[in-house]
Amino acid sequence: MSSSLDSLPPALAKIVQRFQRASDPKRRYEQLIWYAQKLPEFPEADKIPENKVPGCVSQVYVTAALNDGKVVFQGESDSQLTKGLVALLIEGLNGLSPTEIVQLTPDFIQATGLNVSLTPSRANGFYNIFKTMQKKSIGVQVRTIVKSAEC
Repeated sequence: MSSSLDSLPPALAKIVQRFQRASDPKRRYEQLIWYAQKLPEFPEADKIPENKVPGCVSQVYVTAALNDGKVVFQGESDSQLTKGLVALLIEGLNGLSPTEIVQLTPDFIQATGLNVSLTPSRANGFYNIFKTMQKKSIGVQVRTIVKSAEC
C-alpha cells in the first residue's frame, strides 16, 4: 500500500496531516512529545525480551493483542522522542486488521516531514518499531487461529 494520504488508514492519514501542518522541525518534535505524553502506562510485566524492539538505541517495548479481528498495540520507550514515535504508530495502527497493517509501508514517515528531523539512529528505530508491530500483528493473528483450531 503506498502512502498517499488517501491510501492511508484514516487515523494514520490524520496524524500525517497534523505533522504536515507543523512546518518547523521544533514543532514536529513538540508533537512527538505530545504523543508520548498521551501514551497509556505500559505494564511492567510486559517489559520482557519477547516484547523488546530489536535494533533500537533506546529501550522500546511493544505488545499486540487481537480484539474482534483488530489489532490493539501497547508500547513504551525510555526516550521521550522514541516514545512519541511509538505512540504515533500505536494511534495510527490500532484498530486495523493484521492484513491492513502488513500491507502498509513505512514511507508515510516522509509525508510527516519527520524523516528530515530525525537522527539516523531514530529513523532506523522508527523503521524497527514499525516492522516489529507488523510482525506482532501477524503473530497475534496466527495465535488466534491456532487457539480456535484447538477448540
